[in-house]
Amino acid sequence: MQAGARTTPEIYPRLSSKCAWNSTFATGRHALVRNCEGPRRPASSTLSLTPVTSEWRNRRNTRELSMSDEQIPADSKLTTSKRRWATEGKFLTGRIGRPEADRLPPGQHLVNNWPVLDLGQQPVISTDSWRLEVRGLVDTSLDLTWDDFQALEQSDRISDIHCVTTWSRYENRWKGVSTRDLLDHAMPKPDATHVMLTSYDGYTTNLPLADFAAEDAILATAWEGNPLTRDHGGPMRLVVPHLYFWKSAKWLRRIDLIAGDAAGFWEKNGYHMYGDPWREQRYSDD
Repeated sequence: MQAGARTTPEIYPRLSSKCAWNSTFATGRHALVRNCEGPRRPASSTLSLTPVTSEWRNRRNTRELSMSDEQIPADSKLTTSKRRWATEGKFLTGRIGRPEADRLPPGQHLVNNWPVLDLGQQPVISTDSWRLEVRGLVDTSLDLTWDDFQALEQSDRISDIHCVTTWSRYENRWKGVSTRDLLDHAMPKPDATHVMLTSYDGYTTNLPLADFAAEDAILATAWEGNPLTRDHGGPMRLVVPHLYFWKSAKWLRRIDLIAGDAAGFWEKNGYHMYGDPWREQRYSDD
């Protein structure tokens, strides 16, 4: 097996149709194949959504304007430093690890705490006003309230996390909604290959759809048995353990399924488009 490659064949039944996804991680990338038998039922038949009112649409449109690319928070000490690190290639060791043999990726060190990193602001989001949108190349667009989200099947995951700033933390216990379960209700179209994630603070990041749909990926609302705190992305954040943690967007509010890759915030600022910790894909040239 090639160094850094991982093979995890996974097949699971889809909730809203007679389908299964076969997800394999090899040569550093997930490959996702959807196999279906018979007609697909619309996701609306399995999920009762809170009606979207004109008042909510107006509020959403206003929010989107206030969180455009031009409205991303001004540079903080962290964002300035991380751009410089990308230019300098800071933290690179030149080693390639094997996830099946090396639990700790190259250049990482273990911590017991959970460091807090963000763009300089931590949005205050009440569960009364919280929404999650799923749109783009899907059969059924979703616009979920907090109650809608809590009504979805809840899952538990345990995973390690690895930050590009070189810290790693083992055995994190999460509770929330599996990304696969969410996708079962939206039903990605065949030409959807990637997702673009947008957060309440204006942050964006990209990843392949197959990685977003990894078996251990979760839309987490709790960590270590307690509700996810605001500084760590509460009330809900994405967790994709096999990629550097900047790909796991905090305060997630929108998921766009797209055809082809596109750069998010850090990817436009010198960081890798994929971000595999075992291949030390920290920066754009790695």
